[in-house]
Amino acid sequence: MTDSKNIEKLTAEAVELLREMVAIPSPSFHEDAVCSHISNWLTAKGVEHERVGNNIIAEHIVDPSKPTLMLCAHIDTVVPCEGYTFDPYKPENCPTDMIQGLGSNDDGASAVAMIAAFRFFGTRTTIPNITLVLTCEEERSGKGGMTGLWGKRLNRIDYAIVGEPTGMKAATSERGLLVIDATAHGVSGHAARNEGKNALYIALEDIERLRKHEFTKVSPKMGRVNLNVTQISAGSAHNVIPDRCDFVIDIRPTEQYSNEEILQELQEICESELKPRNLANRSSATKEDSPLQKTAERMGIETFSSATTSDWMRITCDAIKMGPGESTRSHRKDEFVYIDEVRNAIEIYIEFIEKI
Repeated sequence: MTDSKNIEKLTAEAVELLREMVAIPSPSFHEDAVCSHISNWLTAKGVEHERVGNNIIAEHIVDPSKPTLMLCAHIDTVVPCEGYTFDPYKPENCPTDMIQGLGSNDDGASAVAMIAAFRFFGTRTTIPNITLVLTCEEERSGKGGMTGLWGKRLNRIDYAIVGEPTGMKAATSERGLLVIDATAHGVSGHAARNEGKNALYIALEDIERLRKHEFTKVSPKMGRVNLNVTQISAGSAHNVIPDRCDFVIDIRPTEQYSNEEILQELQEICESELKPRNLANRSSATKEDSPLQKTAERMGIETFSSATTSDWMRITCDAIKMGPGESTRSHRKDEFVYIDEVRNAIEIYIEFIEKI
């Protein structure tokens, strides 16, 4: 069988698997059924693998002394949003050139394309070695996914391609995510007598400070840290001075700051108490001398900085983010991916591995 025929066969089987995956509800923390299905499918195709919780790991190690490249995608989804014009779990009633349904674009297309690329090299001698990792809980930053695998089960990875819908462009950086719950504390009193200390005013003054604040260090790839206050809540009645005002700060860090540094800098300018929800969602950037970036450049693959987070923030090796589909289709109604996008991704992943 020629490679072109092999690619067509791999694509047809990847599309078949993707349709089956979409038909199985798999929101974060409920991936058991889809993980079992993928595991059984891999077994039927002769792919040896290990299931760790609701994660799947397959390894093609030719020479343990040589570098290992990880292909990583996630198998969980968000819950379906409102407004779908079709059943998000019935991909069979879609146009022949696409696969519709929840998780088809984010991140099923990357998962099946990476499975196909891994299978392509299954009987070949390759350098680097290849490890395929399909993770759970990515959409909700759960501890059972990549967070629980990295540095434990996965401790010999040198490079990684994180599969996310990027149109097969290569993200060489991605912003982190820092969400802060802020609380302004005041003293309640009767509004008619101007009693107490209004927590709402304290919050508004802090919000104004945050609005004007600029982080001085600028990332060459991502620019400045982005900060927005996105929610606010205060008061129990029209005639009671509120003694508490809660607001939420959404921050998208760059690699120039740790989340701890950002938190400290903002607390120094705010009277309100700032509490982070999670300090682990850090920013990531491909190393300047990275063979991943050099390979992308040799192949003419466009590079960019991504505004969204992924499993990249949970690993510490050199990495890029690249996968089929488009980020603009994710977490929206009527999600879909084109079959040609899956085929193209398989071909690019294979060529990338051959050239690195």
